[in-house]
Amino acid sequence: TQYRGYGLSMGTMITGWDKTGPQLYYVDDDGTRLHGDMFSCGSGSTYAYGILDEYYRYDMTDEEAIDLGQRAIYHATCIDSYSGAINNVYLVKPTGWIKISSIDVNDLHDKYQAEKEVQMEA
Repeated sequence: TQYRGYGLSMGTMITGWDKTGPQLYYVDDDGTRLHGDMFSCGSGSTYAYGILDEYYRYDMTDEEAIDLGQRAIYHATCIDSYSGAINNVYLVKPTGWIKISSIDVNDLHDKYQAEKEVQMEA
């Protein structure tokens, strides 16, 4: 309640696994809870959704999902000046979560720029 009335907001994603499979919820500071297959929150979320909408498939492998998560976060942080710094990626499985990476978005920029240059040469 200390920051109430300051115009601040918070959105978070909560994920886990139950007997019906993986679960993902978006929860905001007003207590709104939404259940879905994918969410993006924050000021760069529209940029992340651009990548997610284009490349998300329900039957993705773990590696494809990890790459998609990194790319979506990278594009959000690269374009949105209020986002940035470290890209943290976790993989949630029936046995629990696994931290996949904690990468500076500048390193991802170098990686994706190199991929782009290879594609342009082909």
